[in-house]
Amino acid sequence: MIIKLLVLLVLCFCNVSTADDNKKTYIVHMSKHQKPTTTFGEDVDHAHWFDASLKSVSKSAEMIYTYQNVIHGFSTKLTQEEAESLENLPGILAVLPELKYELHTTRTPEFLGLDQNTNLFPQSSGDSDVIIGILDTGVWPESKSFDDTGMGPIPSAWNGACETGTNFTTQSCNKKLIGARFFAKGYEATLGPIDESKESRSPRDDDGHGTHTSTTTGGSVVAGANLLGYAAGSARGMAPKARVAVYKVCWLGGCFSSDILAAMEKAITDNVNVLSLSLGGGTADYYRDSVAIGAFAAMEKGILVSCSAGNAGPTSYSLSNVSPWITTVGAGTLDRDFPASVSLGNGKNYSGVSLYRGPILPNQMLPFVYAGNASNSTSGALCMPGTLVPSLVKGKIVLCDRGVNARVQKGSVVKEAGGAGMVLTNTAANGEELVADAHLLPATTVGQKAGDEIRKYVISDANPTATIVFEGTKLGITPSPVVASFSSRGPNSITPEILKPDMLAPGVNILAGWTGAVGPTGLPDDSRRVGYNIISGTSMSCPHVSGLAALLKAAHPEWSPAVIKSALMTTAYTSYKDGKMIQDLATGNPSTPFDHGAGHVDPVSAVNPGLVYDISADDYFDFLCALNYTASQIQLVTKRNTTCDASKKYFVGNLNYPSFAVVVPSDSTVVKHTRTVTNVGPASSTYKVSTFSDNKSVQMSVVPETLTFSQVNEKKSYTVTFTMGRMAVNSNAFGRIEWSDGKHVVGSPVAVSW
Repeated sequence: MIIKLLVLLVLCFCNVSTADDNKKTYIVHMSKHQKPTTTFGEDVDHAHWFDASLKSVSKSAEMIYTYQNVIHGFSTKLTQEEAESLENLPGILAVLPELKYELHTTRTPEFLGLDQNTNLFPQSSGDSDVIIGILDTGVWPESKSFDDTGMGPIPSAWNGACETGTNFTTQSCNKKLIGARFFAKGYEATLGPIDESKESRSPRDDDGHGTHTSTTTGGSVVAGANLLGYAAGSARGMAPKARVAVYKVCWLGGCFSSDILAAMEKAITDNVNVLSLSLGGGTADYYRDSVAIGAFAAMEKGILVSCSAGNAGPTSYSLSNVSPWITTVGAGTLDRDFPASVSLGNGKNYSGVSLYRGPILPNQMLPFVYAGNASNSTSGALCMPGTLVPSLVKGKIVLCDRGVNARVQKGSVVKEAGGAGMVLTNTAANGEELVADAHLLPATTVGQKAGDEIRKYVISDANPTATIVFEGTKLGITPSPVVASFSSRGPNSITPEILKPDMLAPGVNILAGWTGAVGPTGLPDDSRRVGYNIISGTSMSCPHVSGLAALLKAAHPEWSPAVIKSALMTTAYTSYKDGKMIQDLATGNPSTPFDHGAGHVDPVSAVNPGLVYDISADDYFDFLCALNYTASQIQLVTKRNTTCDASKKYFVGNLNYPSFAVVVPSDSTVVKHTRTVTNVGPASSTYKVSTFSDNKSVQMSVVPETLTFSQVNEKKSYTVTFTMGRMAVNSNAFGRIEWSDGKHVVGSPVAVSW
């Protein structure tokens, strides 16, 4: 399966043809509090109640999964009429159609400062007791990153299992990879049986994505890791002593919500501490979003859930996984690059990037041709399969435009037609963002500006020539990080009053473990096999944060998921050492909180954040009340049979979030937000506030301006009054609120939207 790393694949209703086109999969949410009793007053077993309800509308229907933790209910296949009949029965909260999700698809520890600050994190067995659960395409257990040498016994709290299946045995797991499960019933109910000639019906990863994400979170230290000689050095996950448990939910046809819920259900009972999901789709109300619903249940059990923001940037409102109880992670770059420059016959040179390793081009200029002039198709410039005319490209370097098909596939098309090499140019959709690929022939990718100049040359010159020079691995690239163009952006389309993404982490050209089933490009004709691969996407940034959360959980076992997220957010940085704001690669301008959230993670600071913002399940309940959700909608998310207090005034902006998103109402120019901070620093400390706004139309006043603490875990509240001038609709302003005691800086981004 070719990983679509830079395309946000849209959440969709799965109207896929099945054996019975009149039926599709539904997830049935039931009210636990309405479960009937027997004549003896005993509760009916939930499975019997589920089955009886189902059989009352369809004698032939079978339950695919039953759920008790993430939701109370089951999944099944029904006709639309049967689904409507079921929804009208007593105790049924909702019957929702199956949703399909798709994947959002070294030097990182050094870049984050972990290599020089390991003493800040616990060296006892505590860090090895933390368990990270990864929902993805499975795992390649033979990866050196799962070496368990020196690891102690599996934590006693672990309730999981190492499931067997195609090419996977109980011996595939060890003291590092302590669990592996697979979930395919929902997938097979829609698309039919797994084709075991193409993928393993087991936890084994035949794709690579799952092995990459799981080794990023908690991979062991491996000396000499590299991809084809690039990025050579020691590879390690963010939490190399943590345990890893893998839940395979993604297959060739995608990731189905019934399987995702079943995996989250198991992960909760297995006792994981962190859940990492590098998948998603479009946006839906929280009570219709299976990942959001499952994450709420996990949060109540003390499990932090980290999700990728999506790869639909730089478009606004392009985020997925935006619920406030999920940690939503965008992607930034590292200070490492893989330059491969283009030299033209006119003497000009243009920089690009590539991970090609193989026979290089002759030490001379070669004929150069634009694919659009060497094709039998109107879309020939894109180097789509079967579009290039071999007689026009043989022995030449071919210029291809980026778009539609995979970057590496374009090179395969050029190679198949007899081309000697490829220059791939970005178009306006990708701008100057450069993502390196392990091409099958000598090839490099250049930005839009360079591409436009190269295209002018190759089209206008009577005898265009070119060559490509590969320069290996370069470190110390500045500026870094920058926000990746593909990283999805805010505002939050479901709840604008909650700022998303939450933070940035490395997500461009990331080296991590890989499957032995496919080559680094994932193409069928790529026969190369590598232990490590370099790929990009918010799929890669999410597991960085999952691993960092595991480190913080080990250092502070008592911290809640909200406190861990707060520590990562309030210590994140938004500017370089020279004081300039982190750059947005899509525009070349300073990024905003809609691009970078609270900023780029700084784990060394996060371990000692000074003050934190905690949020309880009750606080999230109030948040849902503030959204004016009905009692049934709230119960879908929380499983609570509790109604909102009619005498209480709820306000979305008062959720104790570590950031501020202010939506200016049409009838007022003054908005107040209240927050409560908890002292996790020195017992005696005094913090003073400072504010900043990039727009004179926004004034912020904080009361009180000083917070004095006398003990650890003491709480203090403050109120921010935002006074806004009149601005055009859809205008935005940004700012920052910081509390400091002289040692700690507790920062919160501010975004104001008219």
